[in-house]
Amino acid sequence: MRIITGKARGTKLLSPEGDSTRPTPERVKEAIFSSIQFQLEGTRFLDLFAGSGQMGLEAVSRGASLAVLVDSSAEAVSLIKENAKKTRLFEFCRIVHYQYPDYLRGFRRSGESAFDYIYLDPPFRSNLYADVLERISESGAADPHTLVIVESEASDLSELVPQDSLKRYGIVKTSKYGRISITWLMLRKEEVL
Repeated sequence: MRIITGKARGTKLLSPEGDSTRPTPERVKEAIFSSIQFQLEGTRFLDLFAGSGQMGLEAVSRGASLAVLVDSSAEAVSLIKENAKKTRLFEFCRIVHYQYPDYLRGFRRSGESAFDYIYLDPPFRSNLYADVLERISESGAADPHTLVIVESEASDLSELVPQDSLKRYGIVKTSKYGRISITWLMLRKEEVL
């Protein structure tokens, strides 16, 4: 696992031990960032289940001004910090040890503006997708300009998210990479609180 391009190009990242964290495969990461490469400069990127931190670090390596990396695991947060220092991108990162509901609940009170990109890669069999998407729409972390990028094993996100939760978002596109699907969403204007 490494940073593909940008300021920290080629830097090898530390990976978590065991199977509790499943890093995004490099070809999937490359496809995602190739799609947004020319829109990343100066943006704010949220990775809500950051694991090793590779997605947020790739974003700031390619020009994002801030990556907020949230994880509920103390071990993951420690690993993210090590990777941020190793890549010399620590100053562009805010690393947060929180459960995602707590982070999103606090976001509305923070007065911060919405993110440009939100990356969601919860544990595949966790059934968290619907809850996370609902909480994002209620938190102020996204607005109609935010691109929400969802990684899953489902060929159609509606297999994981009930229609009443998914209707808050418009599907921009879905891409398949072997057993992994990436669904690109944008919050509908009428859903912004």
